Amino acid sequence: MAPEASLALDADGSCIAQGRHLAVAFLTEVKDGYGIPVAAATVEIAQLIVSELVTNAHKHAPGPALLCLRISGAVLQIELHDSNTAAPAAKAPDPTRVGQHGLEIVAALALTVTVEQTPGGKRLRADVLLSPATA
Repeated sequence: MAPEASLALDADGSCIAQGRHLAVAFLTEVKDGYGIPVAAATVEIAQLIVSELVTNAHKHAPGPALLCLRISGAVLQIELHDSNTAAPAAKAPDPTRVGQHGLEIVAALALTVTVEQTPGGKRLRADVLLSPATA
């Protein structure tokens, strides 16, 4: 059975920190409890991706969100389910723009990013290599 964890995120601002803490605890358990190699950089990348996804949901989705983390082979799958039906769109690069770089950051760090419409919202998934040496 592949390791996985999830966290229901409330609308308050603490959800962003809670998501980052879940990512660290989950990847620590994957490494220590399952013996799966996890690069230190992967932990940092996962925290940043989780932070960006949860922040976006916190700002733009009217209802609760669900963060899901799972291991699939040598890949960490980070999923965020939220109640906003609008798919995010990356904006054209603009070094003078302040903010709204979240999707650009996620896409730059992840192997793949997918968005799927779901009943009542969407699911955004970012896949990250656990350890580049295992790729």
